[in-house]
Parts: sequence; C-alpha cells; structure tokens
Amino acid sequence: MLAQNYSRGFTDDKLKATPEPKIKYDEGGFYIMTISENVKVYIDDYYRFLGHSYDQCMTELARIDNKLDNLGPQWSETRAYCTAYKIILNLVVKNIRSFYSDSSNFGVFMTPWCFGTVILEKVETLQDRLSKGQVTDDSLPEDTYYVTRYMDEIYRKVLLDLFDFPDEAFKMRWQYSELLKRYSRVLQNITGSLQSVLLSVKSYGV
Repeated sequence: MLAQNYSRGFTDDKLKATPEPKIKYDEGGFYIMTISENVKVYIDDYYRFLGHSYDQCMTELARIDNKLDNLGPQWSETRAYCTAYKIILNLVVKNIRSFYSDSSNFGVFMTPWCFGTVILEKVETLQDRLSKGQVTDDSLPEDTYYVTRYMDEIYRKVLLDLFDFPDEAFKMRWQYSELLKRYSRVLQNITGSLQSVLLSVKSYGV
C-alpha cells in the first residue's frame, strides 16, 4: 500500500549513482552501517519494514474510524480512548511516509528498533504538547484530559503491537537519547571555547 501511493526515496538506481561511501553492496543487496548505531541494515529490508508497519497502521485506522463513527454521545471515555489511539496512528503514518520518501538524508536508515524509539519519543513529545494545550486540532474534543490520559496509558503497547516488537524493544531508548545529549553538550562546550578565544583575540586588537 505504501509503495503504491508514495515513491521510495532511494531506489536501487539512485543508490548505484550516489557516490556515498556509507552505501555498500553484497549478496544481500545494498546496505548501510547506520549512523546512530553502526549496525548493518539492508535498505530493501528497511523499506519492507516501513511498508509492513504502514499497512498495520492503515488497517487499525480504518477499524478505529469505523468505531468512532458508530459511537453515541454517551460514550465519551470510549471516544477519548479511540481519539488517543488515532492520534498515535496518524503520527506513525506521517513519519513512515516521511522516512520512506526522503531522498536526501541517509540518516533515515536505521534498525526497526531504533525507528520505533524515534517514534516513541515523538509520541511522548506530542502527548506533552497536547497536555499543555499547545496543539490545535478540530478533531480533538474541547476537554483533552481523557485523550492525553489514554495516550499516556496506551502508547507503548500500541507501538509494540504495530511494529511487532517484543517488550524489550524500547529498553535501549535512553542510550540513543543520552548519546544525543552528550553530543549536544560537546558541541556547546566547543562553541563556548571558540567564543572565548574570539573574545580574547578581539581584546588584544588582533
């Protein structure tokens, strides 16, 4: 379904024509040693994973939309639960499309577990913004309390099921986040040192 409606960012022809040393080829096809993990990922396998996950999401979206259409006004909590579920699904779909169609960034290639971690943190960010009233969406009820509460309760299980992951899939998440924080701190320290040097040079009139 994904491949029928969207163009794959890196086709085999594009990979052959791209002078990128990170992209290599063996009997399994084109692969890359991923930027974040330094793990070998076959590009065709990665795209298949995105396609399978996309199909899972679209099936669930159709089911949830049908359920929402048939809920009466008295089912307010059920509607909040379904809305929370739908928000998560839509976020996953949006990111799968983005990663699948990206034709300029080799950073989109990663292991399925790493991709799941990326989505996990995006859902948490969105849930936090919803809880603070920073997101405007006509599909949301006026009172988003129950929606954000259900998002917090279900998002891990929803993602594990969508991606067919075992429970331990998200246990590595903090390692990725911590690496990003460390790089950020290093860059800040470098920037601070450079600014100090520049100020010292200026003070001597150089």
